[in-house]
Amino acid sequence: MHRILVGAAWACLLASPIAPTRAADAPPREPYGIDLEGFPYPYPVDFLPLVNDGELLRMAYMDVAPARPNGRTVVLLHGRNFPSSYWAPVIKMLTEAGYRVVVPDQIGFGKSSKPWGELHFDNLARNTIALLDHLKIDKADIVAHSMGGMLGVRIARAYPERVAHLVLTAPIGLEDYRLYVPPTPTEKITETEDRLTAEGYRKQLETNYALKLPPDQVTPFIDARFNIKGSADYPRWLRAFVSSGQMIYREPVAHEIALLTLPTLFIMGSDDHNAPGRANAPDALRSRMGQNAELAVAFAAKMQNARAEVIANTGHLVFLEALDKYEDLVLGFLGK
Repeated sequence: MHRILVGAAWACLLASPIAPTRAADAPPREPYGIDLEGFPYPYPVDFLPLVNDGELLRMAYMDVAPARPNGRTVVLLHGRNFPSSYWAPVIKMLTEAGYRVVVPDQIGFGKSSKPWGELHFDNLARNTIALLDHLKIDKADIVAHSMGGMLGVRIARAYPERVAHLVLTAPIGLEDYRLYVPPTPTEKITETEDRLTAEGYRKQLETNYALKLPPDQVTPFIDARFNIKGSADYPRWLRAFVSSGQMIYREPVAHEIALLTLPTLFIMGSDDHNAPGRANAPDALRSRMGQNAELAVAFAAKMQNARAEVIANTGHLVFLEALDKYEDLVLGFLGK
């Protein structure tokens, strides 16, 4: 994998890498590479060479063919805290219905390269379109989750001729977090993320995402993040992860959503109140953040061709918690 270092400051960082933190009583972890080498994916993974801001990178993706093609393609866009492998049940659902399914890891995530440069939604959108061009796909349906919903909005706004339907699954970005949360220095976020333990991360997921999954289904998400700490390249992974959080904060899409004209379906969990940065918001504003189901319903009412569905008793990982209901909604929407 090509490694191009941007800036002398990061050369210094490599000379003095961040030491992985681990609770004294925690068992040692078998380290993964920062591109999740050693972490299994449910389908074969290919790579597309890309250049972002002068940096040579590789974009990982799965391209899963159906047994009985219906001539259509769905692109799945993952969230910030999850590798694209978590889409496995949705890939199965879609391929069984005849869809070709393309599942990228965005640059900075999963098995894709971790750049030294900053992450930007415009770059991720261009990369995704470059992947469609590489695969000779003129038009696709997009099904997105969480941060992937923000990216899905940006793709649909910038490349409307390439998108047929847009499904926003528990998207973040339905509000402009800058209106609630003061800017946080990258150094402070880096320090906080590096101190986080695996058990602390599990509790964070359970709280922020209102998880209703059994613990064994959550453990692979913990492993995908914390086994990376054993890699010598961990500082580069941490740099990219922190950059993705700053991207969410600095590059809102809330002001673009109502401008979408293509068929759009919001699928929300009734208990999903995820709001990045809420812990840093003033007390008077914190309680107003994360009213995600209500925000989606309000957006859909203002849009030309949109509707919102709220699934009761589910949180942020709605497609894993209520797969049957999710399947009915998605396949019914895409089939129209």
